[in-house]
Amino acid sequence: MTASDPIPSSDALVLHSADARGVHVLTLNQPKAFNVLSEAVLTELQHRLDRIAADPSARVLVIAAEGRAFCAGHDLKQMKANPRLDYYQQLFGQCSRMMVSLLKLPIPVIARVQGVAAAAGCQLVAQCDLAVAAEGVRFGVNGIDVGLFCGTPSVPLVRNMQPKQAMEMLLTGGFITAAEARARGLINRVVVPEQLDAAVEDMVQAILSKPRAAIAIGKELFYRQRELGIEAAYQLANQSMACNMMYDVAQEGVQAFIDKREPAWRKAG
Repeated sequence: MTASDPIPSSDALVLHSADARGVHVLTLNQPKAFNVLSEAVLTELQHRLDRIAADPSARVLVIAAEGRAFCAGHDLKQMKANPRLDYYQQLFGQCSRMMVSLLKLPIPVIARVQGVAAAAGCQLVAQCDLAVAAEGVRFGVNGIDVGLFCGTPSVPLVRNMQPKQAMEMLLTGGFITAAEARARGLINRVVVPEQLDAAVEDMVQAILSKPRAAIAIGKELFYRQRELGIEAAYQLANQSMACNMMYDVAQEGVQAFIDKREPAWRKAG
């Protein structure tokens, strides 16, 4: 958290903290409402993501949640109270902009999943770069159960797992376990609940030991090349790596490898 940010109150919709290492944590804070993505929550998340994107000292973002649920998706009561096409277009557009902001952040985003992630909540996990979940957590895109195909959650879901696996979840509304989610590529690790924070911290530490500039250029390349044909992807990757090699951290890292020593930036970290 930057010095200009107010200290969040315990009843804030989204809690925001940051430490001296540049590790930011955004915590969904409506446990009684299963941390639904209401308009107000989406607005607060977007505000916080914009602030983090502008912070040159930021290194990692962790998305967490309070209570039994990670996120149950959109606020269906709010949606039912506004039965207008323009309202729904605005709402889903707002959510999509927030999800894309996660992708565009120049730092890795880790989902810390302690409870059920459903519909847009599962989308949120899928949109993060990395994810760690506790045993017993379930994942689903179950909008179809109320007659609403989870169209926007399908976008990152099918980019995380094989099409038929994603389509089964979308068409049936069925939930999968954390172990199944890991096997299908939705999350990286499954741990006992007591080890969730330690597992996230291990991932954070691994990222912090690498140069921020190399991670930023690598993340951008990773997502851009995925949407291209193979020749265009290689052309983009060639340029990205050539530019990366011009960075001081890469020049120092390669020289340190040749000299059989630790790079200076690793010692400094």
